[in-house]
Amino acid sequence: MTAIAEPITDAGKVPPRRMSLPGDPEDVLIDEACRDLRLPAFRERFVELAATARREQATYKQFLLELLQVELADREVRRQQRLVRSARFPRPKRLEDFDFSKNPNVTPEVVADLKSPAWVREGRPLVLIGDSGTGKSHLLIGVGTAIAEAGLSVRYTTTSALVNELAEADAGRRLSSVIARYSKVDLLCLDEFGYLNLDRKGAKLLFQIFTEREERKATAVATNSPFAEWDKTFGDARLCAAIADRITFRCTLIQTGTESYRFQATASERANASGR
Repeated sequence: MTAIAEPITDAGKVPPRRMSLPGDPEDVLIDEACRDLRLPAFRERFVELAATARREQATYKQFLLELLQVELADREVRRQQRLVRSARFPRPKRLEDFDFSKNPNVTPEVVADLKSPAWVREGRPLVLIGDSGTGKSHLLIGVGTAIAEAGLSVRYTTTSALVNELAEADAGRRLSSVIARYSKVDLLCLDEFGYLNLDRKGAKLLFQIFTEREERKATAVATNSPFAEWDKTFGDARLCAAIADRITFRCTLIQTGTESYRFQATASERANASGR
């Protein structure tokens, strides 16, 4: 037998190829057993694979091995999908879809390295700095998606949403449990960092997240503010320095620049429309 498992598509799904049961009592019983044992891929494919095994004169062990590998491949895809869903990305973005030709500041080699979970397992930070429309959020979500598909836990949120969640938890005396939950995530993707100025309480709550994750869990930050302007966000020079130290220590820094390719694309579309 040649094919071991159905290839996974870009959408991360194994296309179902369920064949109708021929009506044999054994097939009906196998179908019921697969349902009870929660073997969806086994149930979808066993009729088809049994026919192929008979045609190719495969051994019982070869047939069983192929069924088991199909089930394992399906479970891996489903696990990846669960991890991506639990990350709560606001929209789907993949690194493969990033247009490097529109932003020469971003190198494919650096981005390719971020698809590997090694830096996440080492607890190293990632900082994306650039103006609006330069691809920071695309890269942040794309990296997070790649890490989730590699089997690690990921959570996406904006800085303001996280601070609000922490403030509500603090008011409800649940702060320790919320911080503990965020401290366990392998990769925290924090978008819109520095977009809004935080009061001292909000900055201190955010600082606790960085402290809990420091050198243990990876944090990726997307910001439109250069390091020199972070003191405006936190309003406290010492607190700002402490947060910056935790974000930048051993970090990978990607500067996406100042030219919005989103604006360029809009301008190009309008020019093409007016020239018709």
